[in-house]
Amino acid sequence: MKNYTITVNGNVYDVVVEEGSGNGVSVAAPAAPKAAPAAAAPAPKAASVGAGSIKVEAGAAGKVFKIEANVGQSVKKGDAVVVVEAMKMEIPVVAPEDGTVASIDVAVGDAVEAGTVLATLN
Repeated sequence: MKNYTITVNGNVYDVVVEEGSGNGVSVAAPAAPKAAPAAAAPAPKAASVGAGSIKVEAGAAGKVFKIEANVGQSVKKGDAVVVVEAMKMEIPVVAPEDGTVASIDVAVGDAVEAGTVLATLN
């Protein structure tokens, strides 16, 4: 038997996993959830010096998969700026209007929530 602590949606569960006799794995019922340990708040990202006034925001939660544009690059409305991966789908996040990329505020692999500012345009 092995004991594991698992966190699901902020709830912490202690579970015991017992290896079966060739017919799979059986899991003992988890204990009642206990409070999740308080996570340290991530340090806020410093505002870029040339941050623009037009925000390019994530439409869904996921991970940054690819950065399509560079700071200083001109983009047209609808051009992909960042690609977010959510549920094994690649979702391009596009420029809401024509402009020049002023800042890229995320890196590949960053976890983002819906509404997170990914980049700014001038």
